[in-house]
Amino acid sequence: MKTALPLSLWSDTSSIRADLRRKAFEVAALVAVASREMSFIEHLEELRRRLIWSVVFVGVAFAVCWVFAGDLYDIASAPIRSNPAVTLSISRPQDIFSLYVKVTMVAAIFLSAPLVLIQAWMFISPGLYPHERRYAIPFVLFASVLFMVGGAFGYFIAFPTAVGFLLDWIVESHLTPIIDAGEYFNLFFTIIVALGIVFQIPAVIFVLSRIGLVNAGLLARKLKYAVFASVVTAAVITPTGDPGNMLIIAAPMIVLYVVGIGVAWAFGRRRQPEA
Repeated sequence: MKTALPLSLWSDTSSIRADLRRKAFEVAALVAVASREMSFIEHLEELRRRLIWSVVFVGVAFAVCWVFAGDLYDIASAPIRSNPAVTLSISRPQDIFSLYVKVTMVAAIFLSAPLVLIQAWMFISPGLYPHERRYAIPFVLFASVLFMVGGAFGYFIAFPTAVGFLLDWIVESHLTPIIDAGEYFNLFFTIIVALGIVFQIPAVIFVLSRIGLVNAGLLARKLKYAVFASVVTAAVITPTGDPGNMLIIAAPMIVLYVVGIGVAWAFGRRRQPEA
């Protein structure tokens, strides 16, 4: 025959079980926090690794492009040298080295762009489902082409137009345009690289729509915000605040966003886990 335990013993046992459950919850919470912290640290480590590889690729491309630094300088300075009224100047003899570095860096960024874009994809791919990672090749190819197109648009249209407007304004003001070469190549670097980045809009929207994070309806509803952001970005990039020069930068951004809406409509779908 079983003997009933004293009421005080049952009370003590219940208290011990409650304490054990509480400790178990605390340990589980600590483990969860530790795992999140480890995941965050691993994420930062992955970012560091991809940035290092990107820098290495740009560095190798820079070494290759440095062989052609003189030709690159002629290409970059052609838009301003075409105006006979302009004189490029430097204040120190050693500044010529920094000018060659700037034009070579622009070329290196464009040459290494596909490899850098691969690193960007490898950084974000762990957060995607396995079946979503197959968009790596289309993204890299599409984005690389758009980066080159953006740079070409900047070199042949946006940059010469902006510089030409400023030079004509100077001449019409009866001033002699003696342009600091350092400032000129800083502007060249900013506009060419910025437009290469801006032209990534359709490629980014393609990937986001394919994995279901955005859709054409959402993008269409946000069009007015995209136009505002384009105008603000154009105001920051362009050297003047006149509507003509701003339109040279803002118009492609708006057009690319609208193209992105079409891309999202054609290729977008709901995000689903792998079956």
